[in-house]
Amino acid sequence: MSNQRNLILAIVLSLALFLGWQFLMVKLYPPEEVPVAQAAVTSQETVESPAAEAEVTRTLATELASPSRVKIDAPELEGSINLVGARVDDIEFRNHRETIERDSGPVQFMAPLGTDKQHFARFDWVGEGVAVPGPQTLWTSAGGTLTPATPVKLSWNNGQGQLFELTYRIDEDYMITVEQAVSNLGTGTVALRPRALINRTSLTADPSNFNVHSGPIAAVDGAVDFDWDYEEVSEELARQRQANNAGPLNLPGRPGWVGFTDIYWMSALIPQNGADTQISFSEAGQDKYAAVLLYDAVNVPAGRKVVRTTRLFAGAKESAVLNAYEAQGVERFGLAIDWGWFRFIVKPMEQFLLFLFGLVGNFGLAIICLTLIVRLVMFPIANKQFASMAQMRAVQPKMKALQERYKDDKPQLQQEMARLYKEEKINPLAGCLPIFLQMPIFFALYKALRVAVEMRHQPFYSWIKDLSAPDPLHVLNLFGLLDFTPASFLAIGPLAILLGVTMWLQFKLNPAAMDPMQQQVFMIMPWMMMFVMAPFAAGLLIYWITSNILTLAQQKYLYSRHPQLKAQMATATPEKG
Repeated sequence: MSNQRNLILAIVLSLALFLGWQFLMVKLYPPEEVPVAQAAVTSQETVESPAAEAEVTRTLATELASPSRVKIDAPELEGSINLVGARVDDIEFRNHRETIERDSGPVQFMAPLGTDKQHFARFDWVGEGVAVPGPQTLWTSAGGTLTPATPVKLSWNNGQGQLFELTYRIDEDYMITVEQAVSNLGTGTVALRPRALINRTSLTADPSNFNVHSGPIAAVDGAVDFDWDYEEVSEELARQRQANNAGPLNLPGRPGWVGFTDIYWMSALIPQNGADTQISFSEAGQDKYAAVLLYDAVNVPAGRKVVRTTRLFAGAKESAVLNAYEAQGVERFGLAIDWGWFRFIVKPMEQFLLFLFGLVGNFGLAIICLTLIVRLVMFPIANKQFASMAQMRAVQPKMKALQERYKDDKPQLQQEMARLYKEEKINPLAGCLPIFLQMPIFFALYKALRVAVEMRHQPFYSWIKDLSAPDPLHVLNLFGLLDFTPASFLAIGPLAILLGVTMWLQFKLNPAAMDPMQQQVFMIMPWMMMFVMAPFAAGLLIYWITSNILTLAQQKYLYSRHPQLKAQMATATPEKG
């Protein structure tokens, strides 16, 4: 009767854990909503613009068909610069597709003002008593296409003696360097503040949660600031307005760079080395935000020219590329990827996976190779674990006798058990060590699959087209034959089933527990884990399945090497009932 009560309790607790986990996953990882374009958008670019631009709605195709554009053609980027406002507002990634479909187009990362994917960068000046180029200024282009070999220069004369110039250069990856120059051809000194800004809508942003940051990002005083999301910026600006401070949200300290990040992509402004600057975030209309890099005021005497050089990163957060830019002086750029608190484990794991991928050419195979290497490294520890489990199983009759003898004297029972462990040279915790050692590896792989763009859309074989996404096949819809998608907590696919089966076989091969309740829990656990793990990335399930299979092979091997241990356990079969 007691065993039945314990079994019912175990089942209830398991269901509570399962349902609680599903609720937590929905809260922490809400399904992405497809953004809907607004009927009208406010297109004010920054808080320092003299007036808001007219409210407009524009389509991407119409905007990109404009003849007032300078083409961008680079190995990783293609797109164009809009001569109206001198906006970098058309950026596509050549080597990253929107979806896993073969006919899917490239990721449209930056898009013009007023479109549903609004996201652009602009470089201008702020000044009093002098006409400066604005959002509607039509610039003149000198040069053809912007390529790594051919820069492009834009110019505009204000008719008051000042000539403004923007010179764009692009490298082989994702960095655009912009020289902002003003030549004073007049008779008096003018004072100006060079400025660069990134403007984007939050409606197309990736969701941000405790595990992966998406939204405003900056490097200040040698540390990367992940503290702000879009809603928090709006709330803080509202508090400032209530306190009669209508200015932007300034980030105090020494600026390194500032911008916006998604999980895989980022746009960021990097100031000129040694220049005095201020970085901030501001609202630029409904669901629109601006990251602003503002240089200190400079005096430009008559006949002189002043230049400020700002870099714009607009690309994928590939760790090797970010690390290379950091080596070139962009402070803490490699940490723009949200590696989390355990980056000392996650980052090396990602680097090692990339190394294995370079050897085998498939990320799924790289994960399997990683699992094999981990198991080989841990084999001596697993061998000791196996011996300890066998020893524990062999002395189970003695332990049961002690439990019966001292069932009413718990302190004495603990002493006698400790004496038994010492006499038999048993470490009861030895069996837990491999699990504890694998937990950091498991977490690191989970995080790497979550944030590493190199693993995005990486296929395995057959139906697994994206290792960073859950198994796309589900049993309940007959693996896609029925036209519906099961709820997440019922979305059991082939990988989850394999996980449950391999765990069940692993538990069957292990020595049976003396406690009947433990036996029942071990019988239920594989199938509960099947449901819990089903929504996770396919690559993570492949790692666990491979680890289970290797554990089964290892146990078979160790039994063959130590037949006496298997015989010992066979003679110590627990009583039923």
